[in-house]
Amino acid sequence: MSYLVEDDPAKRRFEILVDDALAGFTAYRPRGEALVFTHTEVDERYRGMGVGEALVRGTLDQLRERGDRLVPKCPFVAAFIRRHPEYANLVVAES
Repeated sequence: MSYLVEDDPAKRRFEILVDDALAGFTAYRPRGEALVFTHTEVDERYRGMGVGEALVRGTLDQLRERGDRLVPKCPFVAAFIRRHPEYANLVVAES
């Protein structure tokens, strides 16, 4: 399986493609200097295969490259960051 994570600013979400098929997304809304992540969804055909983890990791890696920060309102994104503290410095406090 090959993964590709890309930002779709028009839809305000990062999407993951698995073998060129849309397998999931993590939605955000811009707020000031940060992106507020609100919801993550993985197509049931791809659940239990690490697609959600690959999606969030790819998203956070791209945010880091761009110098962006985030507010993890989505429980899945928040839990991923707790398990992977190397991404904690991307988180801004809720204001």
